[in-house]
Amino acid sequence: MKRNIIFVFLLLSNTFIFAQTNPVITSWLQNTTGITGRHYVSGNSTPVIDATSANVQTVQYSSSWVYISTQGIPAYITGPFLDGNPSIATAQNAIFKFPLSPVQNTGTGVSTSGGDIGIFINGAALFDFRDGVSWKSSTSSLAGGPLGGTGDMVWNRDAVLSERSGFDCSKGHPAMGNYHHHQNPSAFNLDIVVLSTICNLYAADGLYTLDSTKHSPLIGFAYDGFPIYGAYAYKNTDGTGGIIRMKSSFTLRNITTRTTYYDGTSVTAGPAVSTTYPLGYFREDYQYNATSTSTPDYLDIHNGRFCVTPEYPNGTYCYFATVDKNWNSAYPYAVGPTYYGTKTASQITSITESVTTYTPSTTAIVTGVLDKATINIYPNPASDLVAVQMNNLSNTNIPIELYDITGKLVQKTTLYQGSTIAYFDTRTLYGGEYLIKIFDGTDVITKKVTLVK
Repeated sequence: MKRNIIFVFLLLSNTFIFAQTNPVITSWLQNTTGITGRHYVSGNSTPVIDATSANVQTVQYSSSWVYISTQGIPAYITGPFLDGNPSIATAQNAIFKFPLSPVQNTGTGVSTSGGDIGIFINGAALFDFRDGVSWKSSTSSLAGGPLGGTGDMVWNRDAVLSERSGFDCSKGHPAMGNYHHHQNPSAFNLDIVVLSTICNLYAADGLYTLDSTKHSPLIGFAYDGFPIYGAYAYKNTDGTGGIIRMKSSFTLRNITTRTTYYDGTSVTAGPAVSTTYPLGYFREDYQYNATSTSTPDYLDIHNGRFCVTPEYPNGTYCYFATVDKNWNSAYPYAVGPTYYGTKTASQITSITESVTTYTPSTTAIVTGVLDKATINIYPNPASDLVAVQMNNLSNTNIPIELYDITGKLVQKTTLYQGSTIAYFDTRTLYGGEYLIKIFDGTDVITKKVTLVK
């Protein structure tokens, strides 16, 4: 009897330790403070405060699976969507089921598909490259082409290029209310070359900011259970060599007409390359260069590699949200066109097994966020609005206070968990010098800002 008690104790202890260390359990942004979603309405730069809870609501796990309950609403402000999209981000009331121990698919590759192919750590959905529109349909056996895909679509439109005018500042938009990203979820106005001016009209932010000096954070999980990181990682797969940008091994083809796939297969013709249909407008405009993977910073055909990361010191397969040298999104953007692992994750309606609820450590979440952060204040000097930008991915709410030069507290705001920007509305304040105080429970950062009236 005593031996059985010891065995049960060891089993429970191992389960507890596993829960505390497995990133697919511990990495989600759980909303424990009542953060709700916010959205912009076209023509109004003051966001509407929604009633729907933002980020992830609960994380539960068994011996084989983790269950993520979320409404699919990020903490950063969504919208507006200026391409005529009638939707706004709405509650999804979703449960996602992920494997605790993902495995490589050693058989025929499974293509990514339309709709969810993973979720970000804030519970928002990840889609692949496609927007569900093609140039023409084909009834031949060539469907999908050599880059993956299913159905009879031949020239499949790339959402990142063709739908750019409908993305909000965070590079996301809704499909029937399901808010999602096809690409790296960092704000347009933080790219080195800015491709959209939406952030100028409707100030917002994203899940994190790109930083070429640090390993990018873990930002999500694909439907095969493997993690997704931002664009920067250790150069070498063993965790050495400094930090470098991870590069896609897909490049645009050198073509002027669209009559073949990159392997030479003849297909139903698409439109000729033009200013209306530029290279990159269709998925089939890209070719995969297998020789690129001979260098460690180029990724494989799934847009990933096996490597050491801060969360996986023993190594794991990882996808990366690829960008080019200008920090603009680079095909295939995150995952795809096929999964590396066995696709086992799914959206379910209920949990049918006994599970344990994971509660993150208060100490780990509340303190230390500012230790390695870079804080930017802009514009400075300012007039009507002051933005506080943090380059770390914040896993907690961070209070920010504005003081006048006499030390009087004049305003408070919050940088919400899973966002990167907080704002002060300074239209009613006098001109002069002010101090901004940022506090995460351990560290304090103070910045000076000048208001010009």
